[in-house]
Amino acid sequence: MEEFIFMSQPSDAEKKLSLSAIDVEKIYSANLETSPYEYIVVSDFIREEWKDKLIQAYPKVKGAGSFPLPSVSCSSEFMQLINELNSDAFKHAIEAKFSLDLKGKPTMFTVRGKCRLKDGQVHTDSESKIITVLLYMNPAWENQGGRLRVLRSTNIEDIATEISPSVGTLLAFKRCDHSYHGHLPFEGTRKVIQMNWVTHQKFVDHEQGRHRWSAFFKIFSKY
Repeated sequence: MEEFIFMSQPSDAEKKLSLSAIDVEKIYSANLETSPYEYIVVSDFIREEWKDKLIQAYPKVKGAGSFPLPSVSCSSEFMQLINELNSDAFKHAIEAKFSLDLKGKPTMFTVRGKCRLKDGQVHTDSESKIITVLLYMNPAWENQGGRLRVLRSTNIEDIATEISPSVGTLLAFKRCDHSYHGHLPFEGTRKVIQMNWVTHQKFVDHEQGRHRWSAFFKIFSKY
């Protein structure tokens, strides 16, 4: 007598989860650090099966500095990642973690692909930014330079934590007057997506316009 084994079909939710590039649940389980300011660090935020394909799909950024997303050519795989970051699911996770209400707050995306020796100077981000998310897109990182430092002061050596910019590592922090961060000098390829929730759409329009003109001139220089 033949024995039949019936395999249950994955639910729609399971199919969606298996196709997603990011693991939003890791935001909920991340430890919220409150000193020197509120931030989280998440490893392997990008699912393992997506890491290599997203490194390959990263936009060809032609110069150093920040480029607004509309100014670069993006593949469908990369846009899936952006759309997941811009989803309600990710927003709700960030709201829960930082005890914020981001309803109606616009988002802004920029990408970096190349780093100059002068980059990484200590700063806090502008007052119009509410939350900054940095998602790194590099293979295993061995250089001491280029590792982002969460700082207690304007001193680059006054380190609370140091973050390797390897693929899938995420830093999110609430901007404040002392949200100092920076990194030691590095020159070369350093890929990172920056996402911000900001106070007003006019800030997005202004910044994208400013970055767009800046990007136009950057493409004519090596860095």
